[in-house]
Amino acid sequence: MKRESRRYFRELAFYASLGFSVALSIVIGLAIGVYLDREVFQTTPWLTLIGLGLGIVAAYRNIGLAIKKSRNL
Repeated sequence: MKRESRRYFRELAFYASLGFSVALSIVIGLAIGVYLDREVFQTTPWLTLIGLGLGIVAAYRNIGLAIKKSRNL
């Protein structure tokens, strides 16, 4: 396989995994917030919203890291 095509597939795999990473970070933040609300503190909806917010922040951080890394590819 040519060097160009290997680089192309590597970049394609990197960007394809970015969507999964963003979605997973939001879901994990939301799940932690829901768990803490229902099982630990019974403060529905506050910890769910905080968990969702932290998940969204983590998703933006992943996007920023991906942009930084793509400059090095």
